[in-house]
Amino acid sequence: MTARCLMFQGTGSDVGKSVLCAGVIRALVRRGHSVRPFKPQNMSNNAAVTADGGEIGRAQALQARAAGVAPSVHMNPVLLKPQGDRTSQIVVQGRIHGSTDARGYLAKKAELWPFVAESFDRLKQDADFVVVEGAGSPAEVNLRANDIANMGFATRAGVPVVLVGDIDRGGVIASLVGTAALLEPDEAAQIVGFLINKFRGDVSLFDDGLRIISQRTGWRSFGVLPHLSEVARLPAEDSVALDGATATDGGIVIAVPRLAHIANFDDFDPLRQQSGVKLVFVPAGQPLPADAALVILPGSKATIADLKFLRQQGWDVDMAGHLRRGGRVLGICGGYQMLGRAVSDPQGIEGKPETVEGLGLLDVETELTGNKALHEAEGFERFTGEAVRGYEMHVGRTTGPDAERPLLRLDNRHDGAVSADGSVAGCYLHGLFASDAFRAAYLTLLGGRDVAPGNYEAGVDSALDALAAAIELHLDVDALISAAR
Repeated sequence: MTARCLMFQGTGSDVGKSVLCAGVIRALVRRGHSVRPFKPQNMSNNAAVTADGGEIGRAQALQARAAGVAPSVHMNPVLLKPQGDRTSQIVVQGRIHGSTDARGYLAKKAELWPFVAESFDRLKQDADFVVVEGAGSPAEVNLRANDIANMGFATRAGVPVVLVGDIDRGGVIASLVGTAALLEPDEAAQIVGFLINKFRGDVSLFDDGLRIISQRTGWRSFGVLPHLSEVARLPAEDSVALDGATATDGGIVIAVPRLAHIANFDDFDPLRQQSGVKLVFVPAGQPLPADAALVILPGSKATIADLKFLRQQGWDVDMAGHLRRGGRVLGICGGYQMLGRAVSDPQGIEGKPETVEGLGLLDVETELTGNKALHEAEGFERFTGEAVRGYEMHVGRTTGPDAERPLLRLDNRHDGAVSADGSVAGCYLHGLFASDAFRAAYLTLLGGRDVAPGNYEAGVDSALDALAAAIELHLDVDALISAAR
């Protein structure tokens, strides 16, 4: 089996490529096709664990879910994870491949092409279609040399390209026509058309816009996709999605400090969508809300740098006051490490070797090590007794007296720590709030009344189906299939 392929590139970042690809994949699956997602190069600190113990971008895990298959490291062979010292960790086919700064990565891209080509070839043997997602924009011609993310991939792999423009941000005609003007002839030959994303209002009002774009570029239109509320129910990958991200109704206030290198923030999507919860991502320069029942320190790609950042914002002082008022604090992964007495990095995993004082809210210490835990896990939470499941993705080992009171029992082992008075806790498990019964029980402990557990996972699948239905309604899916090769 050799799959037909189609790539979606955007006029810029955050034009909706990831969600669009997930919807196209689900639409193809609903038509009876076998589909695989592929993104040659991704940059994100929101990652997912694969069954074989690797990691890929969270968006490709969502796309795999849309396809009804297990995530594979070959769906995102190159993942860049920004760190605290202006470098990025390079993950290749699910494993750490080293670190580099931006200039060093430009020189390194040529070395990564064989991995990209190998992964792409593997996926093509497993499906009828491969839906490929670009990164950033092909208009970034200053990054054209050795490109593996956009047109560099498309031209070498012979994959046709649909260009996606985001009308919600404005200037969509200029962005599409301008991109066309910057393409080299061999790149332009790969373009089979364009589509408009996130339209609000009467689509017919943009008929002249579609005509102008087609006249200026020679490209056909595949349609205009409206702004869809269902997208908010899907896990986001880019931190721009955190801007103004709060629940719609009041109730229990939960505050999450928006760390400079926040990672795996989709941990909080179930809380954001939970009735009776107001989830607040607190930006730099703002105090933690005084009425919060719970403060959650999130995961971080740079624990030491974010611990320093947290103190610079004065959030350590806010947390002390929060605890005096009877509030609770929960740390997840990097946030858990920050809660201890100290975090040490003797091998320079995150930057220069150093040891920094932690927040001292848990009687534990963490040493960062070169071994990275990457695996799924399940068990139960000890406060509520409810089942939880998720995944671990961290470097470091945390030990100390409070770890003798673990928060979780996972796969016949303990995880996390709880303070003597029970007000502070932490663990390494990502995704625990997606467990409905646990989420409801935990919110009840915080003072919630009549908390309806809901069904978070079913909501994600329902949103994917709604997205696929909208794509079928508003885009020319038959023409997209015909354009694939």
